[in-house]
Amino acid sequence: MKTRFTLLILLIIIGIGSCKSDKKEKVEPVTEEEVAVVEDSVIFSFSFMGCNRIDRHDVEDSVPSTANKYVLQRIFAEMTAMERKPEMFFFLGDLVLAESTTQKLHDQLKAWLALYESDGFSKSGIELVAVPGNHEMLYAREVGSDWKEFPLKGSTDVWLKFMAPYMPADRDKVVSSDTLDNRLTFSFTRANVGFVVMNTDSYNPPTAENPYGVEGIIPTQWVINKVNQYKADTTIEHIFVLGHKPYYVDGVGNTGHGGLPEGPTIWPKFQDAGVVAMLSAHLHDYQRWQPIKDSLGGGTYQVIAGNGGSKGSAPFFGYSTIDIMSSGNVRLNSVGFCIGDPYTAPVPGNLTTSRDSTLLTWAKNPNVFVQPYNGCD
Repeated sequence: MKTRFTLLILLIIIGIGSCKSDKKEKVEPVTEEEVAVVEDSVIFSFSFMGCNRIDRHDVEDSVPSTANKYVLQRIFAEMTAMERKPEMFFFLGDLVLAESTTQKLHDQLKAWLALYESDGFSKSGIELVAVPGNHEMLYAREVGSDWKEFPLKGSTDVWLKFMAPYMPADRDKVVSSDTLDNRLTFSFTRANVGFVVMNTDSYNPPTAENPYGVEGIIPTQWVINKVNQYKADTTIEHIFVLGHKPYYVDGVGNTGHGGLPEGPTIWPKFQDAGVVAMLSAHLHDYQRWQPIKDSLGGGTYQVIAGNGGSKGSAPFFGYSTIDIMSSGNVRLNSVGFCIGDPYTAPVPGNLTTSRDSTLLTWAKNPNVFVQPYNGCD
């Protein structure tokens, strides 16, 4: 009986298979979008922000690092809790207030490092790359009726004493000269990405023409040569330039204290080399621009992420993340939470949400600039 039942089942299965073979089923074509969703994935990711130091009027003995402590720790906690943590985090300058003497810089960086190393972020596996800002590299003095900033002798040595471990060990270094200390400008690669990191206030000694030295100086030709080298390297598909000071602010080139004197020289070279974006801080705000576009919609972006906790024009504090996708796309997402009153106040009820999300892939984004979502009015 069992044998006859088994044979019956086999005949039914064969019959069903025969019916299917005589009938052509309709197969819906797969769209390019569906293929992209299936195949596209993050192969490398990094986050960045700058400007977390507090104002000099808000310094407290209880926070010797001069960091906006609540904001810093909240950003670190949220980044380590991400479903897919970034491989790297760039702190784009103005970690501390300083901007006066090497002793203050020494004490504040020492306290900042102690704060960082006591935080869970330091043990998260995310590689920190620390980039100096004007508050670490310069000092302010009165000239006539104005306050101006000038190179602080010895600041590079103090930075290296504390932050050398947070500069990639495999970096390509610049040779210093008699006129420029280039030890804090370097480049390195990760995955298929080339990074050129600039100290946008490299130390230069006083001269007869400039008795206090000059702010905003970079090793221009080395930077240009490096982006061209990365362009010629077939293993590198994306190039980013990073530095505390931006060139484009509010969509306009700035060669003064708010920007870079060498901007008019280096930006066309970034365009020619296909640099995806220059990532900066300095301005206490978040901005994204694609200031110059070619006929195909290509052009280097300027992203300013100076909304890391310093008092300024930004309505929200936060950080930005760039994902390098397997499809070749470059995806940006900037997140933040509404600022409290005062700006150092804890605001756990203010949720962190996406404020600007787009592709930085050349010719993929038709907008020169999109005002980021505010939601803080």
